[in-house]
Amino acid sequence: MGNKYLTLSELNLEGQLLGFVGGEPGKYKYLQLAVPSGDVEIKLPKELRRLLSSSLVPGQQLRICGHSEIDSRTSKIKIKAYQVTPINTCPKQDLPPQTKARIMVCQKGGCLKRGGKGLLSELEKTLCDRGLSDKVTIEYTGCQKCCGSAPNCVLQLGKKKYKNIHPEAIATLLESHLTE
Repeated sequence: MGNKYLTLSELNLEGQLLGFVGGEPGKYKYLQLAVPSGDVEIKLPKELRRLLSSSLVPGQQLRICGHSEIDSRTSKIKIKAYQVTPINTCPKQDLPPQTKARIMVCQKGGCLKRGGKGLLSELEKTLCDRGLSDKVTIEYTGCQKCCGSAPNCVLQLGKKKYKNIHPEAIATLLESHLTE
C-alpha cells in the first residue's frame, strides 16, 4: 500500500477571493480563488478555517502559500494552503457590492418528512420565476433545533435573519432588500 497523494511542488498564488465552500458556516474546508488562469479551490488547514471565514470577505486580494499534490489514482491535482495573507490593495471599484442573500434549509429527516422537499422545490421555483436565483445562495443544513416548526428554513439578509417564512414572502423580502 502506497501513499494516495504524491506531493508535486510548493506554490505561491495571488488572486481574488470568491468565497468559501464545504463544511458548515465558520468551518469551511475550502476557499475559492480567482487567478488569471481560472478559478481554483484550495483546502484550508483546520486551525485557520474559523479565523479566515470570519475575517476575509469575497473580493479581497489574497496571497496563498501552499503545496500541490496529485492523486495517484485519479490524476487530480489538489492544492493545500499553509499560509493565507490578505494583500493590502484597494478593492476594485467596478465590482458589484456583495448583496447575496443566504437561505438555509434543513435537510434532516423530520423536516424532510414534514414537507422539506416541497418547501425546497417551491422556493427554487419561486426564486426562478422572479429572476432572483443568481442573487441567493441556498445552503442545505443539518438540524436547526426547531423541529416543532418543521420544515425549517432561515433567510439571512446581511445581519437580519427571518425564520419559517413562506417562499413567496422570501421572494418579496429579497426583492425589497435588493432594491434598497
